[in-house]
Amino acid sequence: MMMVRSIAPRSLEDKLSPRIKISQVLGNEIKFAVREPLGLRVWQLVSAVMFSGVAIMALAFPDQLYDAIFNEESVSSKIPIRLYGGALLSISLIMWNALYTAEKVIIRWTLLTEACYFAVQFLVTMVSLVESSRMATGAVLLLVSRVFFVLISIYYYYQVGRRPKKV
Repeated sequence: MMMVRSIAPRSLEDKLSPRIKISQVLGNEIKFAVREPLGLRVWQLVSAVMFSGVAIMALAFPDQLYDAIFNEESVSSKIPIRLYGGALLSISLIMWNALYTAEKVIIRWTLLTEACYFAVQFLVTMVSLVESSRMATGAVLLLVSRVFFVLISIYYYYQVGRRPKKV
């Protein structure tokens, strides 16, 4: 009797099984069919563009950036604002790279970095405003937006870390 081999298409699980086993041996935490929260990639793109835009503005036009936030004409030194721009540019490069990864750990670390940055910026801006005893409209908008951005980043941080529901 002759055995007939069926030519059934391989399932997705069969195709990914060797990759998953190799990844486990190498110690990678890549999950191949991970469901991402709705809007995560859009938020990552918005964050990367926002960080890049503010970084370029701080590097190229430090006086205008300072004036837009604090409503003061000039700063005594442009170096701190340009250093701030350089730091933001470095963070933006991390954000751009995280946009193209599928590893949950990297995505979570970038979201946590974002949330910490926005929280620190909120505190520093708040202390500066209290010390100067005046509230500029740009600074108040910055404070409100930072709280909003912290909440969004933390939301996605926890959503990416959740275990998928079993079906």
